[in-house]
Amino acid sequence: MKKLFVVGYVIFSLISPIHLKACYQGNVYYVDQNHPLANDSNPGTEDLPWKTISKAANTLQAGDTVYVKKGVYKERVIPKNSGRKDAYISYIAYPGHEVIIDGSNITLPEEWGGLFEIDGKSYIRIIGFKIRNAGPYENDAGILIYNSSHIIIENNSIYNTTSSGIGVWESSHIIISNNEVELACNDGEQECITIATTDNFEVKYNHVHHGGPGTLGGEGIDAKDGSSNGKIFENVVHDLNRLGIYVDAWNKHTYNIEVFGNIVYNCSAGFAVASERGGLLENVKVYNNVAYRNEWAGTEIGGWDYGYKHPMRNITIINNNFCNNGNDEEWGVGIYHENPDAENVVIRNNICSGNSGSQIEIEGNLKNFVLDHNLIYGYSDYYGEDYVVGEPKFINASNGDFHLQAGSPAIDNGSSMDA
Repeated sequence: MKKLFVVGYVIFSLISPIHLKACYQGNVYYVDQNHPLANDSNPGTEDLPWKTISKAANTLQAGDTVYVKKGVYKERVIPKNSGRKDAYISYIAYPGHEVIIDGSNITLPEEWGGLFEIDGKSYIRIIGFKIRNAGPYENDAGILIYNSSHIIIENNSIYNTTSSGIGVWESSHIIISNNEVELACNDGEQECITIATTDNFEVKYNHVHHGGPGTLGGEGIDAKDGSSNGKIFENVVHDLNRLGIYVDAWNKHTYNIEVFGNIVYNCSAGFAVASERGGLLENVKVYNNVAYRNEWAGTEIGGWDYGYKHPMRNITIINNNFCNNGNDEEWGVGIYHENPDAENVVIRNNICSGNSGSQIEIEGNLKNFVLDHNLIYGYSDYYGEDYVVGEPKFINASNGDFHLQAGSPAIDNGSSMDA
């Protein structure tokens, strides 16, 4: 039998570039605004560097790399050219240097805009930058990727953006890895990391925290609106005014998405799946995650937005920990299922413990779901089949360590099916 637990922490990758297969190496250039001879008319060597990143963005060809040295660069960066499969274009903060792209005095476009914006391009990497103060309009992002493919965003720090810290729209083959996103959606639309209408993506090892007020948007990580064939894993999301990790079809078929190994705490809720405006949400797996100390729910199978159908099919919620959600002022629940339009929902091998209202809540007379082999500790409106009742005996849940002590009733009492 499988154990009914996941670990209470995420091991982040060391900060190092993604290793690509052997590829064509083009020219190497340097930007160093503090160099006494820096000038955009220079050849861009280390001894005669360029002064702006924009000069690099207008110059680099497939296979080229630019290293940007320390400084505060008050400019908007929009790459002109694409790389190719064997020759990425790479924008890299010089190792050990603090390289800040600051938009404090830049007004981005009112409709959509990014302080670092990739539009209609491919095979580009952005590595190691600190991107600050993108706005002022409600859809202005720190890094914006639109209609692009084979883009890698890695080891960046994004702070204070009116909309998303990182926003990806209508793109494919995207990797968002090991970034820190803080004070995103302040106070604009979308989510801290947005993946929309995008195929083949990975969002991994990111730290998303302390977002904006949440008036118009502000969920932590959202794969939505026709996205497909993606993975969201090993992220830590906390201290947001909205939920942590969300998969929402909106009005398009959204499918084949896995959410695993993530930790969410101190948000309005941990995880949710939904079809807000009638798009089919299909083949979504939520497993090996931890959600604790959120305002009300560990995870939700949503049926919200009155006046629309909310079709879902093949939703699995397996091997998660949903613990200590809710508080003295807010009714809390581990798992909440309210969607009558959802078919073939499987809820199995989860630990629901110490949630302030109910451990599992199933709204109304819902059908087409399986609920079995969950461990429940505390009052629950719903139990399902082959459940276990008992204290899970975490090592130190108050400090986020959800390993199990020897003798826990959660050990070897789960089902191996789909686990």
